[in-house]
Amino acid sequence: MNSGREREFHFTQGDFQRIRRMIYEHAGISLNPSKSDMVYSRIARRLRATGQVSFNEYLDQLQVGSSEWQQFINALTTNLTSFFRESHHFPILAEYVSRIHAQGRNPVRLWSAACSTGEEPYSMAMTVIDALGSFTPPVQILATDLGTHVLEKAAQGVYPVERIDKMPKADVRRFFLRGKGNREGWVRVRSEVQNLVSFQPLNLLGADWPLKERFDAIFCRNVLIYFDKPTQYRLLARFHPLMSPDGLLFVGHSESLSHASDLFRLQGKTVYVPVGRK
Repeated sequence: MNSGREREFHFTQGDFQRIRRMIYEHAGISLNPSKSDMVYSRIARRLRATGQVSFNEYLDQLQVGSSEWQQFINALTTNLTSFFRESHHFPILAEYVSRIHAQGRNPVRLWSAACSTGEEPYSMAMTVIDALGSFTPPVQILATDLGTHVLEKAAQGVYPVERIDKMPKADVRRFFLRGKGNREGWVRVRSEVQNLVSFQPLNLLGADWPLKERFDAIFCRNVLIYFDKPTQYRLLARFHPLMSPDGLLFVGHSESLSHASDLFRLQGKTVYVPVGRK
């Protein structure tokens, strides 16, 4: 397996299949069989960083127990995101939060279940600030991710200015601070927005979730596509009891919950509500 070019490290089909099995068993992620080049590129960086000379040696060390596991997972986790991605979801969130707030359900509790570098939960925070007309709304946003490296970036709230190019200029002025001097070309999310979001690591397929209270809305977008159908169902079954009876589950544009119709029913474009919640 060399894709027609010389590689720094020997990489076999067996190595690729072993990595696919290990990331599935450890994190539930189903790597597409076409992703061998991507896997080589990302894990080769870890070989260089750890001083290993072969994939076989690196994977052997992982399997006997190693602190490198988190870096292995970080390397294979794709974190494509942007502010207000799949923008049709945010007016729905705004209307819903306004309605339940008016009914006296406070605080409103939201969860970004795969928050990556933070654009999604910060977009949620900006949405509720506008919806409720306050920079200190009675809203709590939990933001979790498997990758510790992206959580660190998310908590900092600092982004290249290009990441906000598509946002209205008035929103940029309200919600971001522009860097000056050696920070020119960067923006930082205002502290009022950051204060609404709490970041913490969480493996969605881990045995225990430290989550007790119900959520009014869960964003789990473009995550299910990495899991097979049985794993998707197990995850959805764990979301279900954590949701308010009229709660909203937002998923990605290419994701469908038709195989979990006993748990969730479609309410709008890639927006679901729990079935039978009391």
